[in-house]
Amino acid sequence: MDFEWSAEQRLYHDEVLRFAERELNEDVLRRDDDSEFSADAWKRCAAFGLQALPVPREHGGEEADPLTILAAMEALGRGCTDGGLIFSLNAHMWACEIPLVRFGTEDQKRRYLPGLADGSLIGGQAMTEPDSGSDAYSLLAKAVRRGDGYVLSGTKAFVTNAPLADVLVVFASTDPAGGLGSLSAFVVERGTPGLSVGRPLRKMGLRTSPMSEVSLEDVVVPAGQMLGGPGAGMSVFRVAMEWERSCILASAVGAMERQLERCLAHARSRRQFGKPIGSFQAVSHRIVDMKLRLETARLLLYRSGWLRSVGRASDLDASMVKLYLSECFVQSSLDAIQVFGGYGYMEEYEVERDLRDAVGSRLYSGTSEIQRNVIAAHLGL
Repeated sequence: MDFEWSAEQRLYHDEVLRFAERELNEDVLRRDDDSEFSADAWKRCAAFGLQALPVPREHGGEEADPLTILAAMEALGRGCTDGGLIFSLNAHMWACEIPLVRFGTEDQKRRYLPGLADGSLIGGQAMTEPDSGSDAYSLLAKAVRRGDGYVLSGTKAFVTNAPLADVLVVFASTDPAGGLGSLSAFVVERGTPGLSVGRPLRKMGLRTSPMSEVSLEDVVVPAGQMLGGPGAGMSVFRVAMEWERSCILASAVGAMERQLERCLAHARSRRQFGKPIGSFQAVSHRIVDMKLRLETARLLLYRSGWLRSVGRASDLDASMVKLYLSECFVQSSLDAIQVFGGYGYMEEYEVERDLRDAVGSRLYSGTSEIQRNVIAAHLGL
């Protein structure tokens, strides 16, 4: 197993890093306070080609391999301090683009993928419901066949990008008998009669990523808007989750490297009792732990990418990546605040925001408890 970047991947990683540092950190502190999404930053990412990474070239994408995508997202997390923007990009790519790439008809791909790839369309996914979180498949949303289409009804919760989304992948039950085989997925466009988006939700972290509830009141969609056929929803969701859990925290690896660099600089320059604070074991050992988490997280991340590139990826690998990287990100964010002391607790130093953003990583795409359940099941427990 060789996880070393090729010369092209290294060059691309460095280009993404420079782009992120130069173009994506404008006014983040104020926008975080105001929960304001940056449409300009989104367009800059699209012009650079980030939204196009997983999309086939024939539909306007870059058709990048998994390792290249991970390298790009790691660089993005290191260079961009706007965690909400990165979260919205991830939701767009893994929860909307990937289902269309893998399960879309040729007509669906022609209609949606070029716009999603060039950023002129914003995508999202509506799966979670007010009473269906970790128990993801116990949905109340229904899709009833009527003529040559379906009528969708129900309420979706915590839908990332919903306030701005042009396209949503919506999951609903098409079989009154219920069960996993009843789940189906539909591509629903913004402005479809009966589709309404609630007020933007206020969050602890990832504030610059818009999120809201979505209501479906007798939303009529043609049968041609279904992804993968009746009852294919579980497969659509599983594939999206494998990609999401494998890739969504690549940016956290970059953020942990940025945290480590800042902590090292602070530990060398900040003096207490006549010495740099890095000379005290209480500080130096904490930074050593940050370094260890960074390197082990990176190895697990790229191992998963390599397995995906050779067709051997599984939900076990995706869950291990999601669980380990999210736990590492939270702990390293706590350590960074401790190294900076009172300064780390102040918003203006932009250290505490990483912690607020990191806490969500233990919840979205399946909680840490759910990831442990998946791993345990693969171990026969």
